[in-house]
Amino acid sequence: MTHPARDLLTTTTAELAPDPQSNPLVPRIADGTALRPALAALALEQTWVIPADRRAFLHLAERSATTDPEAAAFFRTLAEGEALAGERLDAFARACGVDEAEAASYEPLPGCQAYPAYVAWLVLNASPADVVLALTANFSAWGGYCSTIAEALRTHYGFTDEACGFFDFFAEPSPELESQATVAVQAGLDGGRMDETSAHRYGRLLQTYEAMFWNALSVTP
Repeated sequence: MTHPARDLLTTTTAELAPDPQSNPLVPRIADGTALRPALAALALEQTWVIPADRRAFLHLAERSATTDPEAAAFFRTLAEGEALAGERLDAFARACGVDEAEAASYEPLPGCQAYPAYVAWLVLNASPADVVLALTANFSAWGGYCSTIAEALRTHYGFTDEACGFFDFFAEPSPELESQATVAVQAGLDGGRMDETSAHRYGRLLQTYEAMFWNALSVTP
């Protein structure tokens, strides 16, 4: 028996899978040729991205609580996950040699911050069910990147488990989140609140902005 929401999530994720050439930094981390300043910049950019995305997901949960409760549950789980990831980010930053003074004076890169800015745009403008589909497709690639980085940090850079915890968190599959995404997308389909064309467009833009994130970091020495 087919499951419309699960099928849609699977096909959309496959269609929006990024070009392997769109991320020049992760392969350098994977083979150990990325230098510490690039890792430090990755940590510093994430100190901006994580709290911004957490607030965006909380706003999405609040906005959809009445009209799209299934999507609201998904966004609340995302917000909780961002909070947990943020708790693990400091250890990675310290392992990269980032101190409080550097963190306070760091100027974020526009190319890196385009992604959370677009997530904030989705909060204000997109149907919650469409956002669930777009984000889920994007997270598949992000989880793969994090798995690669976590392994490389241990193998090539000698980072501890604590220092790799941020990436371990995102690399680990979340059956709860996958289930919530499926339920939310199905509810959107059943209620006529899902616009597959818009969701695909949002997902394509998210993937493009994520590619911008990695390309912006790749120019770091």
